[in-house]
Amino acid sequence: MIEGLLQPNHLLMILVVALFIFGPKKLPELGQGLGKGIRSFRNSLKAATEEPEKVETPVTNSSETIK
Repeated sequence: MIEGLLQPNHLLMILVVALFIFGPKKLPELGQGLGKGIRSFRNSLKAATEEPEKVETPVTNSSETIK
């Protein structure tokens, strides 16, 4: 069913339909927005899989008094 979905003829037809719907001026803006969205998604996935940085908290002596 999904075997031949991404053939060049199908992709060309999708591009033509998108051109008719959005127009030639809006299509580059949509592509740019899609690219930024994908890039942001990848960066957030990378940040989520990396080990979080260890932050050392200063040790305070409980016998010290705050003046």
